[in-house]
Amino acid sequence: MDKDELRAWLRLSMTEGVGNDAARRLLACFGSPQSVFEQTEATLSQVANAKQAQALRAVPNELAVQCVRTQQWLAHAPDTHRHALWTLGDPHYPPELLQLADPPLMLYVAGQTQARLGHAVAIVGSRNPTPQGAQTAEQFGEALAAAGLCVVSGLALGVDGAAHKGALRKSSSKPDDPQWRTVAVVGTGLDRVYPRQHQALASEIAQHGLLISEYHLGTPPLGGNFPKRNRIIAALGLGTLVVEAALKSGSLITAKMALDLGKEVLAIPGSIHATQSHGCHALIRQGAKLVETAQDVMEELQLAPQAQTDLFGGALDSAPNTDATHTPDTPTQHPLLTHMGYAPVSLDALQARCGLDTASLQAQLLTLELDAEVGRLPGGLFQRLARA
Repeated sequence: MDKDELRAWLRLSMTEGVGNDAARRLLACFGSPQSVFEQTEATLSQVANAKQAQALRAVPNELAVQCVRTQQWLAHAPDTHRHALWTLGDPHYPPELLQLADPPLMLYVAGQTQARLGHAVAIVGSRNPTPQGAQTAEQFGEALAAAGLCVVSGLALGVDGAAHKGALRKSSSKPDDPQWRTVAVVGTGLDRVYPRQHQALASEIAQHGLLISEYHLGTPPLGGNFPKRNRIIAALGLGTLVVEAALKSGSLITAKMALDLGKEVLAIPGSIHATQSHGCHALIRQGAKLVETAQDVMEELQLAPQAQTDLFGGALDSAPNTDATHTPDTPTQHPLLTHMGYAPVSLDALQARCGLDTASLQAQLLTLELDAEVGRLPGGLFQRLARA
């Protein structure tokens, strides 16, 4: 778009009191943002309310600065990816977002802008997951990307970042892959990365997927922006998979938004002792699909044929064989892992189970931590990690 058109879009989006819904009505009536600003206040008040009509006649204070900033950002993308601005009606604008009650007026995007979304699933969860939860998110991200799905998440610490990392493991080495492997919907302007720890991850996503924001360049990480952006995450996916979530968390907000959009909600169960699992358990009680494997996700989203399961045969097949002996090709499990189970456990409780003295137990736990067999949780708890 030329400078005048860009200025008109920015002015419309920056006008105080004019949200996405009012802006859509104005565009539907007058055809373009330039035309909106050619109308008299009386004409505008026939489509918007009086206060909005008055605001539309005033030029936002930061408009000139934002115009220059946006023009420079669009013109100076790295060699590895592109910068673009997609507006309502743009052929690149994701049609999945049009089902929202308030689709973003504009989307700032950075990445492989020539590619497409394809089938996608949102993966969300705690910013402070258990070690098992972070590992699970990464494994599901990798498995779903390998099955051809795009993994959508929010670039946050914890489950979001792990899901993106897993999906990127299956990325094509070619930057012109026709389908994004992962999409990150962020709550800041795209000229900054939040959290800072994900600078390298954001760069890798841009090389193999897409970064999306509805917020103007320069927008800092404001608390209210993150719950709002969750509706975009929910809309882009065919369903939303919650890996770990407390009872009051942004992940449950995303799940609720997915339900409101008629999308599938899926949840991974966890330990009854981990507060990060309580939100998933609540979702399952309310009818969310209980998920154990990536195949479960594919089946629920109707992207794979339903597996015919013999419940009794499966139970027999999965039962431990106490008479079996280990062959030279089968690694022997560390005995302490058997005592741990998969639920978080305290040092005292574990000591009571295994009978080791404190020094020996701590030494063995340290060895298992270094071997990525055990993770340490806040509060002095330990948790066994599943092998990938």
